Amino acid sequence: MLLTNFLLLAALLFCIGVYGVLARKNAVLVLMSIELILNAVNINLVAFGVITGTISGHVFALFIIAVAAAEVGVGLALVILIYRNRRSINLDELDLMKG
Repeated sequence: MLLTNFLLLAALLFCIGVYGVLARKNAVLVLMSIELILNAVNINLVAFGVITGTISGHVFALFIIAVAAAEVGVGLALVILIYRNRRSINLDELDLMKG
Protein backbone atom coordinates (compact mmCIF):
# COMPACT_ATOMS: atom_id res chain seq x y z
CA MET A 1 0.00 0.00 0.00
CA LEU A 2 1.02 3.57 -0.44
CA LEU A 3 2.34 5.71 2.36
CA THR A 4 -0.39 8.23 1.57
CA ASN A 5 -3.11 5.78 2.59
CA PHE A 6 -1.57 5.25 6.01
CA LEU A 7 -1.02 8.97 6.51
CA LEU A 8 -4.64 9.74 5.61
CA LEU A 9 -5.88 7.08 8.02
CA ALA A 10 -3.66 8.45 10.78
CA ALA A 11 -4.78 12.01 10.07
CA LEU A 12 -8.43 10.94 10.24
CA LEU A 13 -7.88 9.15 13.55
CA PHE A 14 -5.97 12.12 14.92
CA CYS A 15 -8.72 14.56 13.95
CA ILE A 16 -11.41 12.36 15.50
CA GLY A 17 -9.31 12.11 18.67
CA VAL A 18 -8.77 15.87 18.91
CA TYR A 19 -12.47 16.48 18.38
CA GLY A 20 -13.26 13.98 21.12
CA VAL A 21 -10.88 15.65 23.57
CA LEU A 22 -12.23 19.12 22.87
CA ALA A 23 -15.95 18.36 22.58
CA ARG A 24 -16.63 15.61 25.10
CA LYS A 25 -17.51 16.19 28.72
CA ASN A 26 -17.32 12.59 29.86
CA ALA A 27 -13.89 11.68 31.27
CA VAL A 28 -13.95 8.14 29.89
CA LEU A 29 -14.66 9.40 26.37
CA VAL A 30 -11.80 11.89 26.68
CA LEU A 31 -9.47 9.03 27.64
CA MET A 32 -10.66 7.05 24.63
CA SER A 33 -10.01 10.06 22.40
CA ILE A 34 -6.45 10.32 23.73
CA GLU A 35 -6.00 6.66 22.84
CA LEU A 36 -7.11 7.43 19.28
CA ILE A 37 -4.50 10.17 19.06
CA LEU A 38 -1.79 7.81 20.28
CA ASN A 39 -2.87 5.15 17.79
CA ALA A 40 -2.63 7.69 14.97
CA VAL A 41 0.93 8.42 16.00
CA ASN A 42 1.68 4.67 16.07
CA ILE A 43 0.36 4.26 12.53
CA ASN A 44 2.61 7.09 11.34
CA LEU A 45 5.68 5.68 13.08
CA VAL A 46 5.18 2.17 11.73
CA ALA A 47 4.42 3.42 8.21
CA PHE A 48 7.54 5.57 8.08
CA GLY A 49 9.57 2.72 9.59
CA VAL A 50 8.42 0.37 6.83
CA ILE A 51 9.10 2.93 4.11
CA THR A 52 12.62 3.71 5.36
CA GLY A 53 13.40 0.07 6.08
CA THR A 54 14.39 0.64 9.71
CA ILE A 55 12.99 -0.86 12.86
CA SER A 56 13.11 2.37 14.87
CA GLY A 57 9.47 3.22 14.06
CA HIS A 58 8.34 -0.10 15.49
CA VAL A 59 10.41 0.41 18.63
CA PHE A 60 8.96 3.87 19.22
CA ALA A 61 5.46 2.47 18.64
CA LEU A 62 6.06 -0.13 21.34
CA PHE A 63 7.13 2.60 23.75
CA ILE A 64 3.97 4.55 22.95
CA ILE A 65 1.85 1.45 23.56
CA ALA A 66 3.50 1.06 26.98
CA VAL A 67 2.86 4.73 27.81
CA ALA A 68 -0.75 4.37 26.64
CA ALA A 69 -1.26 1.38 28.92
CA ALA A 70 0.07 3.35 31.88
CA GLU A 71 -2.10 6.31 30.92
CA VAL A 72 -5.19 4.14 30.87
CA GLY A 73 -4.39 2.69 34.28
CA VAL A 74 -3.79 6.05 35.93
CA GLY A 75 -6.62 7.76 34.05
CA LEU A 76 -9.22 5.17 34.98
CA ALA A 77 -8.06 5.26 38.60
CA LEU A 78 -8.61 9.02 38.62
CA VAL A 79 -12.02 8.64 36.99
CA ILE A 80 -13.08 6.10 39.62
CA LEU A 81 -11.84 8.40 42.40
CA ILE A 82 -13.75 11.35 40.94
CA TYR A 83 -16.89 9.23 40.59
CA ARG A 84 -16.66 8.12 44.22
CA ASN A 85 -16.41 11.71 45.41
CA ARG A 86 -18.85 13.47 43.05
CA ARG A 87 -21.12 10.67 41.72
CA SER A 88 -20.45 12.02 38.24
CA ILE A 89 -17.61 11.86 35.72
CA ASN A 90 -18.64 15.04 33.94
CA LEU A 91 -15.51 17.14 33.38
CA ASP A 92 -17.42 20.40 33.77
CA GLU A 93 -18.01 19.63 37.44
CA LEU A 94 -14.32 19.15 38.24
CA ASP A 95 -13.78 22.85 38.90
CA LEU A 96 -15.96 22.42 41.99
CA MET A 97 -13.15 20.41 43.58
CA LYS A 98 -10.79 23.39 43.72
CA GLY A 99 -9.93 24.32 47.28
